[in-house]
Amino acid sequence: MDKVVISSEKNFEKLKDSFIDSNKFHVIADFDRTLTFGALDGKRNPSLIALIRDGGHLTKDYPKKSQALYDKFRPIEIDPNLSIEEKSKKMDEWWRAHFDLLAKCGMNKGVIDDIVRRNEAKFREGSLEFLDLLHKENIPLIIMSAGPGQLIEEFLRKKDRFYDNIQVIANHFIFNEEGVAIGRRDPQIHTFNKKEFVVKDLPVYQDLLKRKNVLLLGDSIGDIDMVDGFPYDNLIKIGFLNENIEDNIEDYQKSYDVIIKEDGDFSFVNELLKENGHAYEYHGGKKKIFGS
Repeated sequence: MDKVVISSEKNFEKLKDSFIDSNKFHVIADFDRTLTFGALDGKRNPSLIALIRDGGHLTKDYPKKSQALYDKFRPIEIDPNLSIEEKSKKMDEWWRAHFDLLAKCGMNKGVIDDIVRRNEAKFREGSLEFLDLLHKENIPLIIMSAGPGQLIEEFLRKKDRFYDNIQVIANHFIFNEEGVAIGRRDPQIHTFNKKEFVVKDLPVYQDLLKRKNVLLLGDSIGDIDMVDGFPYDNLIKIGFLNENIEDNIEDYQKSYDVIIKEDGDFSFVNELLKENGHAYEYHGGKKKIFGS
């Protein structure tokens, strides 16, 4: 547990006590480097976009052009000295340019299938158990990501985890009848404009309104905005701080209730689900969020 930092023990205990009814509970989570590792065996875990870029799936000039966009915008994304507003404008510019580039360079359904066949989404240790726990108790999970939505869904299917309680809010390609990408669905999502209000027009939203306790999981400061626009009652925020630990830990402690450093696993999150919960239902001396 040395990788777990609790910003305020007193406040966190109060937050845990507020999560007393699983019927009023849902989860919103980022995908890349939150449900998946940030790094593995000393190597940075490739994002979904990196799998497209580095796999030789598109035109020959795509990797160079994609890498140029990454080299330009990634330092801005992780710069602790820039405001969220400054970063958001640049991330919007990055993702619009990149998805336009993907369409121009030959993105199609066959590419999605090939990437999933040839690669594994390196899920963080314990995160698949987390998905199983939520499915078992029919707790809604909103996965919100700036990555390609179809890739997230297919990687979940590959692990037999694209459960019916999961809703993926991401940048989904629009394919024509020949399976060629001709654009992407609105709204565009990037690291700093993820907001749960984008699900308000989906059928799941009415269920979420009955579940106003929210567990939020992310790996960037911008991810805390995923809950913006949702009228929650209680909110627990858990952040995965994968890199630049010393430079970012202070800001993460201001933004998140719990920080899991250095690619820590999901054991803390899973124990939180198992140990905290129903106010009057005890198992082995511990309160449980689930009745099992």
